[in-house]
Amino acid sequence: MDTTAIPPRETPQLKRAGLLALAFVAVLWLVKLVEIAGGLDLTDFGVRPLESYGLPGILTAPLVHASFEHLIMNSVPLLVLLTLARFNYPSGSWRAFVFIWLAGGLGLWLIGRPSWHIGASGVTHGLMFYLFVLGLLRRDRYAIAVAMIVFFLYGGMVVTVLPREAHVSWEAHLSGALAGTIAAFLWQRRDPPAQQPRPSWELEEEAAAEAKAADAATYEMPRPAQVPVLWHRPPDERGVILEFPRRRRDDETPPTLH
Repeated sequence: MDTTAIPPRETPQLKRAGLLALAFVAVLWLVKLVEIAGGLDLTDFGVRPLESYGLPGILTAPLVHASFEHLIMNSVPLLVLLTLARFNYPSGSWRAFVFIWLAGGLGLWLIGRPSWHIGASGVTHGLMFYLFVLGLLRRDRYAIAVAMIVFFLYGGMVVTVLPREAHVSWEAHLSGALAGTIAAFLWQRRDPPAQQPRPSWELEEEAAAEAKAADAATYEMPRPAQVPVLWHRPPDERGVILEFPRRRRDDETPPTLH
């Protein structure tokens, strides 16, 4: 893998990441609306731990929610965490997402209580732990910033991996958190760190040096070799030399004849 820094991520990448996250959340709402409109009960599509007929729920349980309140509580963190994951780790995040979905569901099937477990809270916990642990492992500026943001917003998820309320599937939270942590270790170097913005003082020093060099080049006399030749002397062509007799002056003594 090329470990060189990639260009900084900008607004278009953030918009695409947000649209992908919004599309996934829209699917969850569509499932709930179909369930309500059709008078259906999709609880049987959840995970039933240690039962063979509960295994398909590993694929479908995150799509099913007990109520609109339950759906809203998962939609907001999913939208935020998926956007951050896709924006900052475009290559590793989708691998982590699939791994959290499947491994978290399998862990829930292995350790869960004998009941139907539904909802995407295991996925949200997995994404939160994935982003937070990546900040601890990578330690580049963007990874640390993202880890601090997700911990500030959803640090309470650390507590919800333990038994608290009877009707809340802490097993799904714990399985998702473990899957997200493992995914962070597996794909911590999948995405090279983004190019760090340079400090303003370095840019100012470079601009001053370039301006100084430009001024020196303007006032410095060019070297002879750099002066363009505007006229070439034609080659020396010798013609016929005509000799004219020298005129004698009046006061000059005439030549002596012998």
